[in-house]
Amino acid sequence: MKGWKELEIGAITEAGSADSYNTGSWRAFRPRWIEENCIQCLFCWIYCPDSAITVNDGKRGEFDYNHCKGCGICAMECPGKKGKKAIVMEEEGK
Repeated sequence: MKGWKELEIGAITEAGSADSYNTGSWRAFRPRWIEENCIQCLFCWIYCPDSAITVNDGKRGEFDYNHCKGCGICAMECPGKKGKKAIVMEEEGK
């Protein structure tokens, strides 16, 4: 591996990924999944900036709270079933 003085300005040495960083302790709110209201649209998975939502066999799984920062994007994008959200945000620790 080259030292920093040998790299060109803006050089990228490896692809970025939040996978190796547990950032779940940053959140003040946590999402809660209400499975019976879920229509399996996977919007939550698509929009999650932290890849904190698991998908198994094409269906939404549980949250990976080690990576979830509690931004609430998943809850905002969730259409839910018949007007009932499948993801709600709750204060951490409650």
